[in-house]
Amino acid sequence: MLSDNIYAALETVVGAENITASKEDLLCYSYDATNTTFMPDAVVFPVTAVEVSRIVELANREGFSIIPRGAGSGFTGGSLAIAGGVVLSTERMKQTLDIDEENLTATVEPGVITWEFQQDVEAVGLFYPPDPTSKKISTIGGNIAECAGGPRAVKYGVTRDYVLALEVVLPTGEIIKTGTSTMKGVVGYDLTRLMTGSEGTLGIITKATLRLIPKPQSVITMLVSFADIGAAAVAVADIVAARIQPSTLEIIDAFSIKCIEEYDPERLGGAGALLIIEVDGTEESASHEAARVREVCMAVGATGLETATGKQDVKTLWKARRSISPALFKLKPNKINEDVVVPRSKIMELMTGLEALGKSHDLIIACFGHAGDGNIHMNIMYDKTDAAEAARAEEAVNEAFELTLSLGGTISGEHGVGTTKAKYLDMELGPVEIALMRTLKETLDPKGILNPGKIFMDETVAEGSTAPNTNA
Repeated sequence: MLSDNIYAALETVVGAENITASKEDLLCYSYDATNTTFMPDAVVFPVTAVEVSRIVELANREGFSIIPRGAGSGFTGGSLAIAGGVVLSTERMKQTLDIDEENLTATVEPGVITWEFQQDVEAVGLFYPPDPTSKKISTIGGNIAECAGGPRAVKYGVTRDYVLALEVVLPTGEIIKTGTSTMKGVVGYDLTRLMTGSEGTLGIITKATLRLIPKPQSVITMLVSFADIGAAAVAVADIVAARIQPSTLEIIDAFSIKCIEEYDPERLGGAGALLIIEVDGTEESASHEAARVREVCMAVGATGLETATGKQDVKTLWKARRSISPALFKLKPNKINEDVVVPRSKIMELMTGLEALGKSHDLIIACFGHAGDGNIHMNIMYDKTDAAEAARAEEAVNEAFELTLSLGGTISGEHGVGTTKAKYLDMELGPVEIALMRTLKETLDPKGILNPGKIFMDETVAEGSTAPNTNA
């Protein structure tokens, strides 16, 4: 619990209207997409970098922790107050400060909603490609902290590829500026990249300068059906091998199709696997790429291929795709979701391996995701009230990670580590690499006040909830 003096000091910094400790409000900031709950002691809503700095300086003096939070849509517990402390919400720092149409950049505060920002830049013929599934609620600051990905990463890359410069409050309270608004800049260490993806453990983002690109003239969306997941995986590999560059290349297995076919049963139902493929560019180049995609897919045995017509048709397809994760609870009441990545040439081995893993453990493992960049969301469905089934699910996680790493992959492509993956960190990273990361954390945050217990398997993690990741 915070002392009255600390609460009063926080109120002095942000004003009475920008701080709360009511139980009802704290509950709203006690969970994220993992459905795991940890109550903070207070929530503050700063509106300037100076206010953030003063809050952090107070935390260093008084010894309480700060947990940065955007929209709370993270999948690994990164915004949870696992050891109490003050949640610092950036949701009221929501100004788009500048859209520079001459230099193709934009400067925004961290609380700007990703989808709203995309609409603003597209209104002037520009394009901000990063598109996490949660983009209609997630914030730019949270996307940067987690280095969010999304379907378009196959062609356009992830969030870090669009972050040019940052304003950051360090864990000791200093305000720094990293990077440059120019397209090139190599003076000193790349602190912008260090902060991007650091999961709120090394600094609090208070402003970002982002790179924009011209909006594509034409986008063509295709839905391709296959008899089974193996054939769909072969098509993915062949599309990549043919040097075709789709803007999205999503794969959906039979378990996932069953859960979402109600959106459009005639198109989605009955297939053993689906690919949603988009190509973009000029009208001529997009049409050419779409024709090449058709040739590759039909050559490997696609059972159907159709092009979405009209905005509503495309919207229906993507609504179904983005609804898979919550729809999977039709299969089982609980799930463990992981976002593994393998080289694209290994997609078939991963998908068939996960299918075999599910059978060997008598579990449903539903798979979908960004096949174009090798990023698959595997969902181990189970009933936590069945102790034996829950134990098999945990065993399957370990084996799935071992399979992923054996294929040259990584155990997280876009969700981060947070608390849910902390215990698996040493499966992928060696002791020297982990020690170096700890040294960086301790150097920047000597008192350990900023987002404690995340990434590394510390005592605060072990003492907290071990509930698995439950969203995608």
